[in-house]
Amino acid sequence: MEDVCRFDPVAWINTPRWQTSRLGLSRMVDLLERLGRPQDDLRFVHVAGTNGKGSVCAYLASVLQAAGYKVGLFTSPFILCFEERIRVNGENIRAEELARAVAAVRPAAEAVEADTGDHPTEFELMAAVAFEHFRAVGCDIVVLEVGLGGRLDATNVIDAPEASVVCRIGLDHTDLLGDTLAAIAGEKAGIVKEGAPVVSWPQDPEAMAVIEAVAAERGCELFVPDFADLNVEPLEGAALRRFSWKGRPFETRLLGSYQPFNAALALTAVDVLCGRGWAISDEAAASGIASARWPGRFEVVGTSPLTIVDGGHNPQGAEALAASLADLLGGEGRASVDFALGVLADKDYRAMVRAVMPWARSFSVYAPTSPRALAADELAACVREVLGEESQADDVPVRVCSAPADALSAARDAAGPEGCAVAFGTLYAIADLMAAL
Repeated sequence: MEDVCRFDPVAWINTPRWQTSRLGLSRMVDLLERLGRPQDDLRFVHVAGTNGKGSVCAYLASVLQAAGYKVGLFTSPFILCFEERIRVNGENIRAEELARAVAAVRPAAEAVEADTGDHPTEFELMAAVAFEHFRAVGCDIVVLEVGLGGRLDATNVIDAPEASVVCRIGLDHTDLLGDTLAAIAGEKAGIVKEGAPVVSWPQDPEAMAVIEAVAAERGCELFVPDFADLNVEPLEGAALRRFSWKGRPFETRLLGSYQPFNAALALTAVDVLCGRGWAISDEAAASGIASARWPGRFEVVGTSPLTIVDGGHNPQGAEALAASLADLLGGEGRASVDFALGVLADKDYRAMVRAVMPWARSFSVYAPTSPRALAADELAACVREVLGEESQADDVPVRVCSAPADALSAARDAAGPEGCAVAFGTLYAIADLMAAL
């Protein structure tokens, strides 16, 4: 116990030499075997996709908790603190719980390296710690978010889950997952297990064909929500969004225009769980959707000026942000938003800028704190080039800032008390942005 108290578990997991992403399951399988396969004592909903995974996971965990179950939730990356990656019934793993789980995983990881010469990666260590913790506290069910891809992701060591959920698929991480929707869908569909039901967003045809083929090949019933059954009410203010799904009323505090669609996907998965014997009443479903929280997703974090932080980090995310702004501000809000923007260099940031450009009054750009960050001056040059293509370079100022906080402050100053400032572009800057408020 003394050693546990002296040891910094977060620092150990974040050891730089094993932070590099290396897709593959062999290290994770070996690690979990040495831990007594904690995943075998748990039941899961496994969630993959390009956009919407976190929100869908938040909805599912909240609904299951409202139904009376002890629910584990594993997500990444963290937004505000490391511990939020591992939650039980909405509460982050406590320091002493994290220390105990890491104390169990550490010798097993060191044994893997000693025997194979290959230490488990940072994400593999986090997933193993999560499995160990969820087993220790006796979770009834775990909502498990894929880290990257699906087929070779460290979370894909579980047996058949209660349901596999595939959120909206788009072109992201193309260097690792493939450069077509079909190739990426194949990687995401890697989480589909023999006989386990599959719930999928109604994908673009190229991706949908892959999901359908994999589900058929593995004998899995496929459920796809029909968004014709979704009726979204106009957004009233910046506090609550109301919608109905299959005639049942719901409300959510997640305000993005896409959130009722994410909720409908989660509710489709809830129906599948009910069909497998999980007791989830209509009241629990409504309460869970209403109480779900997910920081940094079109989140209103301030007024005077209206200040929004959004984790949109690819073209689909930027398009969703633009749609949400249209919903919130109306047509008169075009060319009225002061953006704080930082991106990673491996993203299609040109398309992201193009998606929000009609709403822009100014851009304050910065480099996120990440080795993958695009330099602020390079981003500024890109923004000016895109604006020039639409003959707006002289109308929309572009400021280069030294840090996320400085960019958000500049955007808020530009907006003035009656305006709107929006920070977006990467999940990795949200903690810095929030701390600046």
